[in-house]
Amino acid sequence: MPRVTTEQFAAKLETGKPVPAVLLLGDEPYLRDACRALLIERFVPEAARAWAISRFSADRGETQSAMDQAQTLPMLSPVQIVFLEEAEAIDKLREKPRDEAVKTLEAYLQDPAPFTILVVEAAGLDQRMRLAKLLTEESLTVDVSLSDRADERIGAATGLAKSLAKEQGIDFEAGAAEDLAESVSGDLMRLKTEIDKLATFAAERKLIRRQDVSTLVISEKTSTIWEVADLLASRQPKKALEVFDRLLREGEEPLQMLGAMAWMYRKLVEASEVRGVTTGWQAAKALGMRPEQAELALRSAQKSSKDRLLDGLRILQKADDQLKRGQDQQIVMEFLVAQLAGGTG
Repeated sequence: MPRVTTEQFAAKLETGKPVPAVLLLGDEPYLRDACRALLIERFVPEAARAWAISRFSADRGETQSAMDQAQTLPMLSPVQIVFLEEAEAIDKLREKPRDEAVKTLEAYLQDPAPFTILVVEAAGLDQRMRLAKLLTEESLTVDVSLSDRADERIGAATGLAKSLAKEQGIDFEAGAAEDLAESVSGDLMRLKTEIDKLATFAAERKLIRRQDVSTLVISEKTSTIWEVADLLASRQPKKALEVFDRLLREGEEPLQMLGAMAWMYRKLVEASEVRGVTTGWQAAKALGMRPEQAELALRSAQKSSKDRLLDGLRILQKADDQLKRGQDQQIVMEFLVAQLAGGTG
């Protein structure tokens, strides 16, 4: 079947006719979550969602269990939705279990249950393999990825920003939506979070200004402090300071950088509590972050105890107070990094 965009997918669901099988193909968490939400909202009554929505993972070897559930009559709902996540893991199996998993999927897709919507999810599929051919031919493939080109990512994020703001009864000042999209570098998950924050700030004014974006949204450049996470966890304060110095020279504000670091430390605390995660996509789902940042968060969290991370949050709060009282930013930042890194390099 031809691949469709998320917009085309939403329009197709408006007909109210269930789709027997859907392949969500791509690595953009926001788009994937949006498609899930559309399916659930359209086909499963709210009161039945605890029974009529099932989630399985091919990475955990649950392909057969997913197919068994797909052929089981749903409770309290005319239609059930069965999600099979991380289908790309099938291609990584040894030959015999891989062939068995593909045959299991093929047998179901040739005769799908009329009361089930099977949703197979994959960050990517090897088009040379049998699995990719099977899924793209036998299911409706929805593209849940963004272009590798920065301008196209920014364009998509700008359009989404305006749409999300409109849903909250908020408009953008000319250029503000573009500024926001560039600030988050097209990261749609983060874009939604920032829209919620900006809409609250705009309040009765009902207008998000460019000044609001520059004041409240931490530039994606500042997200390079994830580089600092490993340096601090590895107790390398000298290199960490070099990164901070570069960011300051590039125009980042110290208070915004501290805000980004506090957010980072909260994510590291969350990462320290995550168990059973082996891939960037799993980490991204667990932490609500992009896969590359989520993987880095997990690696960094493994190098620090939870108590040390919580101490880091308290140290950051103290540095924030010092900067707001007008203390010398260079001294504050140097002392901050020395404390966070444990004073050794």
